[in-house]
Amino acid sequence: MGHDHEGQRVSRRSIFAGISSIGLGSLLAACGDGTPATTTSGEAVSPAATTSADLTGLFADANTCKLSPSTTQGPYYFDADKIRSDIREDRAGTRLRVVLKVQDSEQCKPLSNAVVEIWHCDAAGLYSGAESLSSGGGGRPGGGGTPPSGAPGGGPGGTAPSGMPGGTAPSGAPGGNPPGGGDGMADLKPVDDKRYLRGAQVTNVDGIVDFTTIWPGWYRGRTVHIHAMVHAGDNRVLTTQLMFDEALNTKVFAAAPYASRTGRDTFNDGDGIFRNTMLMKVTQDGDGYLAVLVLAADSDSDGS
Repeated sequence: MGHDHEGQRVSRRSIFAGISSIGLGSLLAACGDGTPATTTSGEAVSPAATTSADLTGLFADANTCKLSPSTTQGPYYFDADKIRSDIREDRAGTRLRVVLKVQDSEQCKPLSNAVVEIWHCDAAGLYSGAESLSSGGGGRPGGGGTPPSGAPGGGPGGTAPSGMPGGTAPSGAPGGNPPGGGDGMADLKPVDDKRYLRGAQVTNVDGIVDFTTIWPGWYRGRTVHIHAMVHAGDNRVLTTQLMFDEALNTKVFAAAPYASRTGRDTFNDGDGIFRNTMLMKVTQDGDGYLAVLVLAADSDSDGS
């Protein structure tokens, strides 16, 4: 992934409207130029494959076209307007490279020119743009002291709200109302200026995006997860979550900075959102891990 425009604020909406100062063609060309991902200090982050051909090889045994499960977008989503591959900023944690391949669920072909966003909490369980909310401070979404289902502070496992896996987003859901468009939960208005562990990429001709982040932390009431959203045109065609094998969660959390936090109460088998199809394929990658998954999205929003 090229980095000429890394970190600039670029709205996914303006990309498709053709009014961005950075054209879609330039973004896609940068995504396919084979340049290794780097940290903000310029240090190469991964010895693993970086070319488009090599990335495609990661999915040689994962040609699934079954529609990925749709989940709640949660209370901490907002359009961060940042096209970038390295989303770590100053967050400490075990390096994690997330490579996703987006396919059209009907045609079973790569979905190119789609925008994929991911966001997740840091090692302390905090979300950027919502640090006071996700730490249990006043004014959290939902009002009072009761967070929405599945939000930090929710009961173990939580209860999946209407529209959870397999459900249909209610009419008027943010970004339109495609089947994968979420649960109608309003987008968050950020309450701070932080933007760590959030970012977007445009899929290349093979439907692939590549992020560098850290292994997510945990918070009460939810298993370890990464949120993901796929946009085709100006529609949200898939809102889902990415999960990890518990043996790996345990291994990662035994080291700093995760080890200082104890009392994790919710694991995959007790989480109301977890599905086996959300488990990423994870392998060792130098001093960190490489996680891959195929996402099958209903790109024309007809429900199949």
